[in-house]
Amino acid sequence: MLKEFAGLSTAVVADACVRLGVGLRAAPVGVSGAVVGARAAGRVLPVRHYGSVDVFLEAYGGAREGDVLVIDNGGRTDEACIGDLAVLEARAAGVAGIVVWGLHRDTAELQAIGLPVFSYGALPLGPLRLDEREPEALLSARFGPHRVSAEDVVFADADGVVFVPGERVGEVLEAAAAIARTERAQAQRIAAGGTLRRQTAFDAYLERRAADPSYSFRQHLRRVGGAIEE
Repeated sequence: MLKEFAGLSTAVVADACVRLGVGLRAAPVGVSGAVVGARAAGRVLPVRHYGSVDVFLEAYGGAREGDVLVIDNGGRTDEACIGDLAVLEARAAGVAGIVVWGLHRDTAELQAIGLPVFSYGALPLGPLRLDEREPEALLSARFGPHRVSAEDVVFADADGVVFVPGERVGEVLEAAAAIARTERAQAQRIAAGGTLRRQTAFDAYLERRAADPSYSFRQHLRRVGGAIEE
């Protein structure tokens, strides 16, 4: 999946979801990579954290090569739920990356390991609690307002994290690649002196909007073949 994501970004994946009417599920703002330039893409390996690392070790037992561990720690900012040993074990299990709705620690070690880890940031304090485990601990994870499972695929990069239903991922990536090609071509024309307003026939858009206030710029872009908003 990471190979299919090569040359793309979460931005164009999100735009493709909008264009295709796929329910857009993006991680809350603030989730970023602990390793500079990190990118991850793969089937979701969901897990809910209750204060102990044992749930991660159990999840690794069901991991497929290339899965991305998605940790539901409730978005907590009072503890770091993942550190270097759990990340090393993830790599040994074939996990391709980790996305945390919460915090991590051992940043220097994680950077040396190099496995992509995305979270709200770092905190030296580990968990001091041990909560009751739910039956769905290894079946689904919450990430902000979203619920994800092994039926989903996750994409993560410097812009954030996006979840896509596995059954729609092929068409989403195809649409994302088309959007990316259009945007690169537009960028090259801008660099060569062809303004974006000229490329998108912006004057014609303004003229039509004046006659029909319901005519949106997105409609116009679809008509002229531009890609800016989606």
